[in-house]
Amino acid sequence: MAAVLDRALTIVPNDVVTKTTRALVDFYWKAETRPLHETIDSILGTNPSAISDAADAWFLCALAQRDPKAAERALVALGDNPSWNDSALNLNRSFGEGLVARMVKDEAGAHAAFTKARLEQEKIVQAQPDYGPPLCVLGLIDAALGRKEEALREGRRAIELLPVEKDPTDGSQMLVYFAMIAAWAGEKDTALQYLAANGQSAGGYYVATYGALKLLPFWDPLRGDPRFEQIVESLAPKDAASLTK
Repeated sequence: MAAVLDRALTIVPNDVVTKTTRALVDFYWKAETRPLHETIDSILGTNPSAISDAADAWFLCALAQRDPKAAERALVALGDNPSWNDSALNLNRSFGEGLVARMVKDEAGAHAAFTKARLEQEKIVQAQPDYGPPLCVLGLIDAALGRKEEALREGRRAIELLPVEKDPTDGSQMLVYFAMIAAWAGEKDTALQYLAANGQSAGGYYVATYGALKLLPFWDPLRGDPRFEQIVESLAPKDAASLTK
């Protein structure tokens, strides 16, 4: 992917989406935030009107670097677009506001933002009652609100609705996000079980890459647990030089 994007940039060196996507490769593959940060700074410095096309990556970078001011600016640039896109899963802007409030330990602000996010997500679930991803997102929001039993039930139901056997890619995604739900709900053993299960499935998603697990606050509840650290280390790039030849 890195090699293909490098070739693309020789043709369209100033394309914002291509530049950002190339920087994201290093983020997810090597857990490096510097290329993405520098890319965002370059866009803001030379073509600020185009930052909306990279705002989701900007928000991701700000989360990884624990930079609430940058995260708030990225959310403004996002407008009404989702704060996080991961194939079939979309986390709305209110969810992103909740993450930023958590970052600055504003519990009241976080609760208000996640409550708003829940109201918005409930409508989506009601419109698609038999589709796993929206229910999985609702479970994550409930976990953020401390609604433990509802969160775990919704996450498990999402896996039932979209199992790996039916859809290896999005089904794997349900396992990863259920692991996140369980982590947020304080169920570490369950979280680690499902996170490990994703590694044995056919589809792996961005949120379970080396960079995401190592850098993003989603996984903070598991940090320091030797089992989690072992999973993270197992995904570390072994020989970057040989892989890019």
